[in-house]
Amino acid sequence: MHFLSKYAKKYWKLFSTAVFFLMCEALCDLMQPAILSKIIDVGVASRNMPYVLKMGGVMLFITACGAVAASLRSTLASIVSQNFGAELRSDLFRKIQALSFQSINRFDRASLITRLTNDVTQVQSFINGLMRMFVKAPLLAIGALIMAVRLDPQLSVVLAVVVPIVIIFIIVNMRLGFPLFMKVQKALDRVNGIMREYLSGVRVVKAFNQFQFEVEKFSVANRRLQERSTSSIRIMSIFSPAILLTVNFGIVAILWMGGFGVNNGTMKVGHIIAFINYMTQISTSLMMISMVFNMFVRARASTFRIGEVFAVEEKTFPNRLKHEVMAERGRIDFENVTFSYTGRGEDAVLKNITFTIYPGETVGIIGSTGSGKSTLVNLIPRFYDVTGGSLKVDGMDVGDFHPHDLREKIALVPQKNILFTGSVRENIQWGNDRAGMDEIERAARLAEAHDFIAAAPEGYDTMIGQSGVNFSGGQKQRISIARALVRHPEILILDDSTSAVDVATEMRIKAALKRYAKGMTCLLIAQRITSVMDTDKIIVLEKGEVAGLGTHEELLRASHVYQEIYQSQMGKEVLQDGRTNERI
Repeated sequence: MHFLSKYAKKYWKLFSTAVFFLMCEALCDLMQPAILSKIIDVGVASRNMPYVLKMGGVMLFITACGAVAASLRSTLASIVSQNFGAELRSDLFRKIQALSFQSINRFDRASLITRLTNDVTQVQSFINGLMRMFVKAPLLAIGALIMAVRLDPQLSVVLAVVVPIVIIFIIVNMRLGFPLFMKVQKALDRVNGIMREYLSGVRVVKAFNQFQFEVEKFSVANRRLQERSTSSIRIMSIFSPAILLTVNFGIVAILWMGGFGVNNGTMKVGHIIAFINYMTQISTSLMMISMVFNMFVRARASTFRIGEVFAVEEKTFPNRLKHEVMAERGRIDFENVTFSYTGRGEDAVLKNITFTIYPGETVGIIGSTGSGKSTLVNLIPRFYDVTGGSLKVDGMDVGDFHPHDLREKIALVPQKNILFTGSVRENIQWGNDRAGMDEIERAARLAEAHDFIAAAPEGYDTMIGQSGVNFSGGQKQRISIARALVRHPEILILDDSTSAVDVATEMRIKAALKRYAKGMTCLLIAQRITSVMDTDKIIVLEKGEVAGLGTHEELLRASHVYQEIYQSQMGKEVLQDGRTNERI
């Protein structure tokens, strides 16, 4: 858990100050039974009222000092725990943002949300409790034990029996609790995962009338969380009554032994009352320790889960570029590139990919579903690192770029269009925060989005609902294209980004792109062959390999895979010389 050392260095002074006030508070609590004993044995026994009033005033003063110390300690504990929690949450969020796709795929999305919220809260609560109870409880227990032994060594025999038993209870409590709370957190991950999945696919659920199925699935996960929580709390709840029962037996033993001592004249009433008070303080302290250990068990499980995220080691990146790369801007070279999500060669998704895209070219990428089209373009902005071979941008290996510098050159419209909460203008400007309204409108016109945006009652200030629910699929795609165009990239990647757009609109977008994208390298991934027919060249992928490379006419003559795609979509037979016959 070395990641916590950063916060320890930052907050140790405030933490130590809180502990100091905690010690003052504990000292005040420890002094009161001894003063009470003197009031009873000296003042009350001898009917010395001035002494009673004097010592009573001392008790009030000590109580006031303890209250002030408690208030200061509580304030500092809140400041430290809240600042620590906020900073840990921010650092964890930044770490998650910095994870590569390969690393982030190791964690379930719902689990990351739970770690960012519930787990951080558990650790934050423990840090708060550490300054409120955990330090005070041992101080009070040890101090009360010392004071009790000094007050009456004979009655201390009871403590010698009670305290070890309670310590054993606490140790067993901790050993049993940790694995149980790990299971509780995993069950909570599952509940969050099902809820997140349902909310993402609520339209599909309703369309297929699968509401009851989702309710049952959630009920199973919820019941598992309930069972694991109940079993953990049930085991934890055994120990508190057991500790309390043990301490109460000790108090009964003290009263029994003290009664004999008072009758024999070997003990004073004030001593017995003070001893019982110290016994009660020890009891309270041990109960507090037990409670804190319960918190510790939960916090330990949460710290372990947070540490798993911080422990993910990413490849070190080179320093940010301080000069322009002296090469052909927008050039992309794939040289025997192989890629596997698992890192194993036998699981390769892309195999020996070799081709060159020159600056200003518009290249179409086509292939059957699962052929590796999206995976291929995801390597260019270095969402994933190649497993083998070399991938170059501007003549420089992508591994030599800092990701920020590399991605500054690239604009990507992903297959799944994502719109963020905010206005249409803010979503388009998200691609370039320096873009003015003229640039935003120009990009929207190029993407054929201006007309439907302007027709909305609030125009570009129209607020976008959750995930763009108030726009159609085609409208979301066009807003996403506008967001990419306003970036003015060197390389533009459109990953099947016109699939929800009608053919006429797609043709207008492509015509606008040709005018706008002069000198810009464009990669168009498409399912429809009409989307890539007029590109400078077409890359045909089949089972992760290049099955054809050339213009539309060249591929009709030379690529069997391309011929099949053309035939299946256009309904024509392809002849060997590239001409076509209508199928009858």
